[in-house]
Amino acid sequence: MNVSVSPTLTIDAIRDADVEPVVALWQRCGLTRPWNDPHADIALARRRDNSTVLVGRDGGAIVTTVMVGHDGHRGWVYYVAVDPDSRKRGYGRVIMAAAEDWLRSAGIAKLQLLVRRENAPANAFYDSLGFELSTSVMFQKWLDGRANP
Repeated sequence: MNVSVSPTLTIDAIRDADVEPVVALWQRCGLTRPWNDPHADIALARRRDNSTVLVGRDGGAIVTTVMVGHDGHRGWVYYVAVDPDSRKRGYGRVIMAAAEDWLRSAGIAKLQLLVRRENAPANAFYDSLGFELSTSVMFQKWLDGRANP
């Protein structure tokens, strides 16, 4: 997938040389957590046909990303990032549209995502894209023995 969306922004799948700049972007955007290794997350997404990491480039520089995948029924996105110096240019909308297109091409009709409650700007962004609060309750359980935070 290599789609030109503006004279300066193109979207395509992550390449080997993109891994470090993508991880650095995620760190600048505050998306990484100590319990999730972003390198391992990227490797896992690239290993299967049902997931990928899409990157948006402006003049060759990676300015936006999304990790997208599906379980055969529902699509999920993670690591939606726009470089802080490139915000307010519509790149978030463009990368989310690319994720939606990727899922549609895989025959997936529903997209879900998780956002921390306290992240008001992200909640407002997804609301502006037509996302709705789910009526489902999410449960979690650590399988490696650690306690829930």
